[in-house]
Parts: sequence; structure tokens; C-alpha cells
Amino acid sequence: MKVMLVKDVYKLGRAGDIKKVADGYGRNFLIPQGLAVLATAGALKQVEKIRAQAEIRRTELNSELKDLAAHINGLMLSFSAKAGETGKLYGSITTQDVATAIQEKTRYEVKKSQIDMQPIRNLGEFTAHVRLTVDLIPEVKILVHREGEAGEEEVVKEETAPEAPAAETETAEA
Repeated sequence: MKVMLVKDVYKLGRAGDIKKVADGYGRNFLIPQGLAVLATAGALKQVEKIRAQAEIRRTELNSELKDLAAHINGLMLSFSAKAGETGKLYGSITTQDVATAIQEKTRYEVKKSQIDMQPIRNLGEFTAHVRLTVDLIPEVKILVHREGEAGEEEVVKEETAPEAPAAETETAEA
């Protein structure tokens, strides 16, 4: 089925694009949500008008969210979680956890669907992308540490003193 996108659709295209999609995707999701219309001769005449309107909308939205993107970009989120000896978490850090942490730090509500990352299941440092608009995608750093450890301070200690972890394993064996 050929459809013409009326609005920007993530991972499909921008408004005004003509795309060939699966029948069910077009009939059950894109058209009822108002994201696309069938690519008929009458609809194809309106392509330039839709593209111009979408560009104006996109520019306005980008200008509104530019300050927020600058504030979120480079944000450091720290999570403490229970983990096994190999560093594997008992559970995971999900997009919902990251969205809640961003909301607490910035006072701006980010939906979990706007965050691009896989669930985190290990200790360490990770990055996630927050999709505010098609063009604005700030990056967030996520630090996952064991419960009871300091987190950011612990990472600094490990980097400056590599002998410290070896000493801890020797005392654990004794």
C-alpha cells in the first residue's frame, strides 16, 4: 500500500514523503492515527503544501525545545542496583527508569517512548539518546553502580588506583 505521510513518523519518514508500507500498518495504524493518507492522485497534488506546513511546524518545535535539549545533553544519571559478582544486575534499568530520572533532574516530562536504548543489565557507564524531535536528539550518560557503593566517586577511585579492586578480591578470598 502506498501512503503519503501527513506528519513526521519515526523510522519511516518526514511529512510529505510517499512510502510503500505493509497493508496492515497503513490501514490499522498510520491512517487512523492521522499520520498518513492513501497516496491518491488528489493527495499527491497537496504534497508541497504538506511539506511546507510540516517544515514550519518542525522549525517552531525545534526553537521551543532547543533550550531543553541543551539542558539534557550531557546529563549524568546515576542508578544504584543490586548486582551479582560478575556485574550482572538482578533486574534491569529500563527506559521508564531513565525517563523518571530525567524528569526529576530537569522538571520536564520525557516519555519512555522518546528514549532510545536497550534495557541495561550490567554495571558500568552507558549512553542513551532522547528523541525530542526528529532533529533534536540529546545524549544522556547513565552510570550504574552497586547498591551501597558511591557511584561517581567509586569510578574516580578505580581510575586513579587500579590496585584497589585487586586488594578487595584478595581479602574476599581469605
